[in-house]
Amino acid sequence: MSTPPGSTTRKPLPAQDKVIIGAYYHVLAQLATLSALPDLIAARISVLVILVLLPALRQGRWLAWATLAAAACGLYVALAAGRAVSLLLLPPVLLNGFMAWVFGRTLRDGRMPLIEIAARAMRGPGAQLDDDVVAYARGVTQAWTGLFVVLAVVNLVLAMLARPAGLLVVAGFDPAVSVPLSAWSLFANLLSYLLIAALFAIEFVVRARRFPHQPYSGVIDFTRRLAAQGHLFRPAAVGHDPENGRKPQN
Repeated sequence: MSTPPGSTTRKPLPAQDKVIIGAYYHVLAQLATLSALPDLIAARISVLVILVLLPALRQGRWLAWATLAAAACGLYVALAAGRAVSLLLLPPVLLNGFMAWVFGRTLRDGRMPLIEIAARAMRGPGAQLDDDVVAYARGVTQAWTGLFVVLAVVNLVLAMLARPAGLLVVAGFDPAVSVPLSAWSLFANLLSYLLIAALFAIEFVVRARRFPHQPYSGVIDFTRRLAAQGHLFRPAAVGHDPENGRKPQN
């Protein structure tokens, strides 16, 4: 299929570049929290916004660029008002809430669970899954949804109770129970990701024992194949099978 005249084909951002940007973000997250320096906070928020918008920015979508401009203006206003630290509390809540929605919305009636979509995509077009695999995929999708809901709620509670600059304190309330900002940072920037990694590892081991015949050769090959299916985790693709976006009818 030829490329239309005047159009350009943009290659996806290499996985290693995404890893580098992601690692840079988490280093900034911890440094910004511990130092409370406005410049570091601004850098952390900027990296996060760019990470989220990067695919659309590289495609030249005007809405993504408009969102980036609006985010920059909002960041400037927050910094000028002395609310920079409070900005750090929101991303963990929003990101985990978003991921809970990404997984959870595929559990609705008539939808194909996200893990089932990924399993079919890894096996190629027209792949058929056994009933026990389909049931297992739904259970794993539920597990991921539950984990992200818990992470979002815990991050929200810690953000509300944090001192100084917690959400309740900023709103003018004096919480009877409070936690240091370092405790929030420990959970948001470290423990949350360890829990995600733990579920990933445990589920991989359980799946390997229950279903030993897989289209990948190990955890590295599985991770590589999963990364290649990253488009399935975008909102526009979630809840859709490769053919008609609905769960196949028997």
